Amino acid sequence: MSTVHDRADVVIVGAGILGAAVAYFAASAGLSVTVVERGSIAAGTTSRCEGNLLVSDKEVGPELELALYSQTLWRGELAEHAADWEFEAKGGLVVSSSSRGKAALDALVTHQRGLGIHVDDVADAAALREIEPYLNPSMAGGAYYPEDAQVQPVLAAHHLLRLARERGARLLTHTTVGAIHVVRGRATGVETTAGRIDAGAVVICAGPWSGEVAALAGVRVPVLPRRGFVLVTEPVPATVHHKVYSAEYVENVASSDAGLQVSSVVEGTPSGTILMGASRERVGFDPSFSSEAVGRVARAGIELFPVLADVQIMRTYSGFRPYCPDHLPVVGEDARVPGLWLAAGHEGAGIGLSVGTAKLLVQSLRGEETDLSLEPFRPHRFEERVPA
Repeated sequence: MSTVHDRADVVIVGAGILGAAVAYFAASAGLSVTVVERGSIAAGTTSRCEGNLLVSDKEVGPELELALYSQTLWRGELAEHAADWEFEAKGGLVVSSSSRGKAALDALVTHQRGLGIHVDDVADAAALREIEPYLNPSMAGGAYYPEDAQVQPVLAAHHLLRLARERGARLLTHTTVGAIHVVRGRATGVETTAGRIDAGAVVICAGPWSGEVAALAGVRVPVLPRRGFVLVTEPVPATVHHKVYSAEYVENVASSDAGLQVSSVVEGTPSGTILMGASRERVGFDPSFSSEAVGRVARAGIELFPVLADVQIMRTYSGFRPYCPDHLPVVGEDARVPGLWLAAGHEGAGIGLSVGTAKLLVQSLRGEETDLSLEPFRPHRFEERVPA
C-alpha cells in the first residue's frame, strides 16, 4: 500500500451511515474531506440493522427533536435520492396487549402530539385489524404513526458516500487508524496504515467502537455495544403492511438493564420476507449465536402475528448497537480535546438520526448557529462534575 501524507479540513473515522452522512454534508459545505474505514463501506452496525426512520419509539426530549429534524431532511433536502436508498413511507403501528399498556401509550401520544407529531389513535382490536388484518385479535388498542419510514441502510451509506465523493471527498477503505495526533491539547489529525492525515477536525463515526477510537486521543467516551438479533422468514404472501411493534419496545429502548430484553417488532419487506426483532443485551462484543434470544424473538413475533407460527425462518443476523448510558448519542466537539468531534451512540436509531446528526455537526464545525442545540449530546458530559 502506498503511503500518504495528506491534509484535509475534516478526517472522518468510519464509513457507516454516520460517517457517510457527515462526509456528504461536510463536502456539500465546501470542506475537504477524507473518510478512513478499517473495513469496507457499511460493513459494521449499518449492515446489521433494519433501516428504521422512526418517531414513534422516541420519548419526549432531545432525541425526539433530533428524529423530527432528521425526518425533514430525509423527506425534504434528500428526497430526490429516495429511490437510491429505497425510502419507504410505510408507517408504524404501536400496539398494546393490555389496558394498562394502552393507557401508558396514550399518555406518550398526548405528549408527542404537543410537538406536532401526527398520531392516529386506534381504539380497539377491531380498528387494529382493519389496519393489519392478521394481527392478534387480543390486542387492546394502539397508535398509528404515518411519519414512520424505512430505508435500506447499506444503500443509504453507499449513496451518501457517492454523493460526497462527487463533491470532492476522498475515501480510504481497509485502512486502520492507529493514533490520533494531539498537539498542545488539540486534535490535529490521524496516523493510519496508509500514512498520516493532518486535519482541522477529526470526526469519530465508528459506531460501538467509537469509545476505543476516542481513547486514542486520551478521552473517555462511554459508547458501549448492545447485541441484538433479527430473524428473516421465507417469502410469504403479504401479511404485514407496516412496521408493527409492541408498546413495551419503547420501554426496552430506554432501559439500562444489561440482561436480555425482547419486545415484538414485525414488518414485511418488498421481497415478501418478514423481519422479526428485537432483542437487546449487553454482552460486550461477543458475536455468538444465542438460541435463547432468537427463540424469544420468534415467540414474541408470533404473539403479535399468530399466522407466522408455521412460517420457516430463513436466516438470522445480529449486530452491536452503539449505546450510551443516558440513552442519548454523543454529537459535537469534545471540549476536553478541541478539534475532536464525535457522532456516535445512537443505539438502534442511528439510521434515522444520521442525516440530522450530520448536518448539525457540520453546522457547528463551521461555526454556524445550529438548527437544533447540540448541548444535550455533548461528548464530554459523562465526566462533568457538579461542584459541591
